Amino acid sequence: MRKLLPLALLTLTACAPKTDTETQPTQEINYNVDRFADIEVLRYAVPGFEDLSLEQKQLIYYLTEAAISGRDIIWDQNCSYNLPIRDMLEAVYTNYSDDKESEEWKAFEKYLKQVEFANGIHHHYSMDKFKPEFSQEFLANQVSKLPADLKPANAEELYSVIFDPTVLPKRVNQADGVDLISTSACNLYGGGITQKEVEDYYAGIKNPKDETPVSYGLNSRLVKNPDGSISEEVYKIDGLYGDKISRIVDNLKKASEFAENATQKSVIDKLIEFYTTGSLKAFDDYSIAWVGDTDSRIDFINGFIESYGDPLGMTGSFESIVNFKDLGASHRTEVVAGNAQWFEDNSPVDPNFRKPEVKGVTAKVITAAILAGDAYPATPIGINLPNANWIRAAHGSKSVTIENITKAYDEAAKGNGFAEEFVIDDSTRSLMEKYGFMTDNLHTDLHECLGHASGRLMPGVDPDALKAHGSTLEEARADLFALYYLADPKLLELGLLDNPEAYKAEYYKYMLNGLMTQLMRIEPGKDVEEAHMRNRQLISAWALEKGKADNVAELVKRDGKTYLQINDYEALRGLFGQLLSEIQRIKSTGDYEAGRKLVEAYAVKVDPELHKEVLDRYATLNIAPYKGFVNPVYTKITDADGNVTDITVDYTEEYLPQVLRYSQQY
Repeated sequence: MRKLLPLALLTLTACAPKTDTETQPTQEINYNVDRFADIEVLRYAVPGFEDLSLEQKQLIYYLTEAAISGRDIIWDQNCSYNLPIRDMLEAVYTNYSDDKESEEWKAFEKYLKQVEFANGIHHHYSMDKFKPEFSQEFLANQVSKLPADLKPANAEELYSVIFDPTVLPKRVNQADGVDLISTSACNLYGGGITQKEVEDYYAGIKNPKDETPVSYGLNSRLVKNPDGSISEEVYKIDGLYGDKISRIVDNLKKASEFAENATQKSVIDKLIEFYTTGSLKAFDDYSIAWVGDTDSRIDFINGFIESYGDPLGMTGSFESIVNFKDLGASHRTEVVAGNAQWFEDNSPVDPNFRKPEVKGVTAKVITAAILAGDAYPATPIGINLPNANWIRAAHGSKSVTIENITKAYDEAAKGNGFAEEFVIDDSTRSLMEKYGFMTDNLHTDLHECLGHASGRLMPGVDPDALKAHGSTLEEARADLFALYYLADPKLLELGLLDNPEAYKAEYYKYMLNGLMTQLMRIEPGKDVEEAHMRNRQLISAWALEKGKADNVAELVKRDGKTYLQINDYEALRGLFGQLLSEIQRIKSTGDYEAGRKLVEAYAVKVDPELHKEVLDRYATLNIAPYKGFVNPVYTKITDADGNVTDITVDYTEEYLPQVLRYSQQY
């Protein structure tokens, strides 16, 4: 899945614009739920749910059940030890009867919250294994007190995984020059298999002349057999994760009964076929049908989609988001999508790498109703699908901006002191306060709707040619497309912005984040590893260096603190266009070596002095670097005869109670 994650720099104090059709939820929402380690857990509202028809509410209800039913899949994909460790930790937590004021207990509770948030024992962003601040003796003592049926048979092995820093230290390793499979703890490949064996296997089954290739490896786990041969374990009803997939399918069948129209019913039924057969051709058929469903108000993604969790960017992590269209706010994205051909034709890339005909680009602003799998608790703010380049070229794509999520971020960020600490002057702060939320959402629209949908591969180029660097370069391509066009007069002509200076709010925010403020998410001495963070540093560091001779932008010192100063916004736009042209060339031609050099030169290394300064300044603000969400709770209301009369939504469930309930029920 092509998705946009929120920047480390949050929206400042501007409020989300309210559309004429927006209906506020009847309950008062307390957006702030919990805070621990480097995490803040928030709530999001689902405005407009009460106004949906009973059939639409029931459709959402069963789609949400299908979404949450796949929760254990993402845990197991992230690491083979995650589920038994979760069972052990939750058993200790729910059976604990000793001193809850002790430092060991508090450290244990913090660790449990971290593991629940990350869907496993590795940090969801840095991919490093969590370091428990309680002792192994404390945990072993508590496990010894558990009822016999709750004690893990392999407790000593689990203790080693938790406490030994040399065991499975990194979930996804992206370091240059090492075997990325054998050094990654993710459970997407079997034991003993090497990166070369994976690459050779797929090279042996791919047909370079196939113009409509399936997404090889998307829903399977490569394993090495006793005789040394390699085979695939396929995710399907009678295959890997069959019990969970069966439950997903049961709920999809119930959802199908409440489909809004025949097209939507066909989409759901094709997804059921994919889960039943495991056929990647069936997944392509589902993706094509899904792209073609532009009339339904309710929509969803559900499946093995996003490949950031695979060091080679092939296997999809389980993910699901259920949503419905924000009718008022979608006018903005519809205008963007309606002009997709103009944007493509005027792109600053080589005409040979542009699409001569942009097909089926649709975009909308959505209200998320549930987040699940790899989208929970941390979630994207924008999505563009499908991933297959040939489907996008022949049938189009769908893009969404999840505005109730960005609204929740905005509400939580008010008055946090960030602007006063990091933004260089009052005039820049004022511009960001006035236009930050608007241009941030528009950046998401352009990134998802047009950026990912732009450009084309040259004939015969393997979609996976950029290997481990593919995700970083794809996100950079989409970000650059959005940044370049944010400053274009076309946006004023289309009525999407009302001030030719508005784009500067996003330019400053983006550069500041890429050069400085996202460093709050990295431990001292570490490199940048997550694909979105690499993408942002690549763009910002490249533009800073290439614009140095003309003093386009610079890092300046004031009162001993470093600030970003942009001296020529128009020239900065030109630099964004130059880099977009080069990255599109790299993607279109499959130039792996040029892509690798670009990433390694600009996206990976961190200035330790600047890093320390950023961490010290952030420490005075007490802002959590990462945020995620608890879900609302949907409940069926029935009459005396058992007929459903309504679906209610509740926003009061707390963080740990929710994840513990999910573990019990799903």
